[in-house]
Amino acid sequence: MSASSVLLPVDALGRHRLKVAFVGTHGVGKTTLCFDLAAQLKRLDLGVDLVKEVARRCPLPINEDTTLDAQAWILHTQIAEEIEASSQYEVVVCDRSVLDNYAYLVARSGRQPELEPLVLQWVRGYHALFKVPVTGAPAFDGKRAVSPSFQQQIDETIDELVRDLGVTVHHLDPHDRSGWTVAALQHLGLPTQPPQIDLFANRE
Repeated sequence: MSASSVLLPVDALGRHRLKVAFVGTHGVGKTTLCFDLAAQLKRLDLGVDLVKEVARRCPLPINEDTTLDAQAWILHTQIAEEIEASSQYEVVVCDRSVLDNYAYLVARSGRQPELEPLVLQWVRGYHALFKVPVTGAPAFDGKRAVSPSFQQQIDETIDELVRDLGVTVHHLDPHDRSGWTVAALQHLGLPTQPPQIDLFANRE
């Protein structure tokens, strides 16, 4: 636990904890945002951990050739890593959430009624979900698909799930990419700059 004076929400165990996730299709800048937000939160003297995109470590096919088993592995690994991070850190920033992991599964295999209660229950555990908009076609990064149509399909599937499941998300402004990190901090009610130290406070 850090010595930060920033007030965080209290979880079911009475601990001050915050868990947020950036959701959206691939190739929209979620990873960069996660690192930027984590860095800002650390400047506020908060203990922060980052749950990186687990799909990149999946031993099974992803993208257009993914399978139900692959997406189930991704979904459950995401949950496991969030549990681990939340047990040790005040703030957890997630590169994706169970919602967009489920969107890839839906795009490949359709809605899974047996999984949706788990997805919905887990989504309620995020203090905020930030939807990152599509602002351009994905670039090749060695792992994710580069097809603009597949990128758009996932984006639309996420929006459909948000609507159908009644999930609350904060939509980031596609015309203000440079302001996304500040917008996230403001939405969370957190300072956008570290508090200034009064160097003369203890002087007589």
